[in-house]
Amino acid sequence: MSGRPTRRRAILGACGLALGTSALGGAASFRALAQGRGLVARERAGLAFGTTVALTAAGPDPNGLEAALSEGFAAMRGIERAASLFRPDSALSRLNRDGVLAEPPAHLTALLAHALALAERTGGAFDPTVQPLWPLWSQAAARGERPAPDAVTAALARVGWRRVAHTPEAIRLEPGTALTLNALIQGYAADIVMAALRARGIADAFVDTGEFGAAGTHPDGTPWRLGIAAPRGTNEVAAVIAPFTGFAATSGDYHMAFSPDFADHHIYDPATGFSPKGLASVTVTAPSGLVADGLSTACMVLGRERGAALVAGEPGCAVRFAEKA
Repeated sequence: MSGRPTRRRAILGACGLALGTSALGGAASFRALAQGRGLVARERAGLAFGTTVALTAAGPDPNGLEAALSEGFAAMRGIERAASLFRPDSALSRLNRDGVLAEPPAHLTALLAHALALAERTGGAFDPTVQPLWPLWSQAAARGERPAPDAVTAALARVGWRRVAHTPEAIRLEPGTALTLNALIQGYAADIVMAALRARGIADAFVDTGEFGAAGTHPDGTPWRLGIAAPRGTNEVAAVIAPFTGFAATSGDYHMAFSPDFADHHIYDPATGFSPKGLASVTVTAPSGLVADGLSTACMVLGRERGAALVAGEPGCAVRFAEKA
C-alpha cells in the first residue's frame, strides 16, 4: 500500500478535444475553422467539483457566446453551492454536519431523488450514503494501511440509502449517516450547462465538467469524437467514440487509488465496505449526463454481467467495460 492515495483524472474529455481541436493546431486553429463556416468560437476553463472544467462553443454571435459561457459557469457554481463536498458551506455539507436540512435547494433535491431511485433500482449497489467509508479509507491509506475490518463494519452500520428521508420541505439523515453525490454531480452539471448553452441558441458545443457532453458538430463541420482513457496507460486512449453527441461518464479505479495495484480505490461496494474487484473502468453514454454518471458507478459495483443488464434497461444508453489487468 502506498503512503498516500494517488489520483489521476480521466483524459476522456481532454482527449475528445484533442481529437477535435488540438491535433488540428490548438485554439487558434479551432477559431480559424469556425470562421471558415461563418462562426466564432470561444473556450473557457476553470476549476469546479474539485477538478478542471472547460466549455467550448461556436456560434454566429461572439457576445452571445461569452454570455452563454458565463451562464454555464454560473450554473456550475450554483450546483457546487447546493451539493459539492468540496465546499464546507454547501447545502450538502451542512446537511451532513447537522443531519437535517430545511428547504433544500432544487439542485440538491434533484440529485438526491435520482440517487435514491437508482439505489432502489440496483438493490443498493449504488448508494449515496457510502460517505462514512471515505474518511476511513483515505486516512488509512495516508498511513500506508488498510482500515481494520471492525472499523469497516462500524462504518457500514451507518450506510444505507433507506436511512435518508426527504420531502420538498426537508431532508433528514439518521444519526451517523452522511451523503455523497460525487457519483452524480458532474454528469448533472453537464446537463445543466448544456441546457444553459441551448437556451442561448448555441448549437455546437463541447462540455467538460469532469463528465462530458457534446452537441452539434466540431467547428470544421465534422462530428465530435471522444477518446476513452486507458485505465493503465497515462494519457493513452483506449478507444474513440465517433461520432459523439449526448453525454458520457467514466468511473474507474484509477481516478483515486488507495493501493498501487488499484485493488482499493474510491468506489465502494455498499454491501462490503471494500472496493469492487472485477472492473478497471466503465464508460456509459446516455441522453443525460446525470443518467450516465450514476450508471457508470453502479456498473463498477455490479460487474460486467449485471451492469450490462442495468444499462440495457435505460433507453438510448450504451456501456463499455475495461477489465482489471
